[in-house]
Amino acid sequence: MKRKSSSSPSWTDVKPTVTNMDANHLVKLVADLYRFSKENQTFLHTRFGVGEDPLATYKKTIAECMYPDLFGNKPVHIAKAKKAISAYSKATGDPLGEVELMVTFAEYGNKFTVECGDMDEAFYDSLNSMYRRVIKKVLRLPEEQKDGYKGRLKEIMTSSSGIGWGYHDMLADDYYSAFPERRPGAAVD
Repeated sequence: MKRKSSSSPSWTDVKPTVTNMDANHLVKLVADLYRFSKENQTFLHTRFGVGEDPLATYKKTIAECMYPDLFGNKPVHIAKAKKAISAYSKATGDPLGEVELMVTFAEYGNKFTVECGDMDEAFYDSLNSMYRRVIKKVLRLPEEQKDGYKGRLKEIMTSSSGIGWGYHDMLADDYYSAFPERRPGAAVD
């Protein structure tokens, strides 16, 4: 008799059973997982490229989380927006799509504070952190893909002028460190 482990089961425990399944049983398992949750459906659609725009579901989630309906009394959900980016990345491993979602996160969060007013320090820390992360990823893209993102990142930075908590200053520092150009109002040598 096999002794049961006191630890929680893991993929290592499941893998031998899955490995020994025939194709029909694997298809049935995937179908069951597909029907089990919307999250599984989205993952499989993304992984297999089903649908017109694999980013659409993730962008919608990010938009709803970072620029919620104030009249519907919906709160900002930073963790859920970040989870959408992570889920897309795990489903595809597509760095360009991940950059697109990260910029979308920064755009919607920035738009929310610009249009709706001052937020708290944690909100700005999350936006600054995502902005910094996406700049690093944009810098690793091929030259022909950088310009569009550079323009969007600059728009986020410039539109945040006047926002407190050091938010705009950090965006400007990160932007001009990554994309050196003369800052407006900077002294000319």
